[in-house]
Amino acid sequence: MKYAVVEIKGKQYKVEEGGEYLVDLHSEKEEINSRVLLYKDGKLVSIGKPYLGKINIKVKKLENVKGNKIHIMKYKAKSRYRRKTGFRSKYSRILVEKIA
Repeated sequence: MKYAVVEIKGKQYKVEEGGEYLVDLHSEKEEINSRVLLYKDGKLVSIGKPYLGKINIKVKKLENVKGNKIHIMKYKAKSRYRRKTGFRSKYSRILVEKIA
């Protein structure tokens, strides 16, 4: 079992080869930079201090998608105050092609 823990835009993700993941939105021109924090290949575990320079991850951006909508309600009793708003985050779907 081979996997890595990578940092993309300040967030950490556990990734495997051939896996698809949702990460924070990257524009069309922006390149996805990933820094490897941990790498495991079988029983061999490499931990970076803080990053591993020798391990590279090849990532391909597939598409931009929208996440699920989150509804936010505000309510104050006895004053007839009610507000409903929503938020829908945007993600980029990536494919991890190779961990080497």
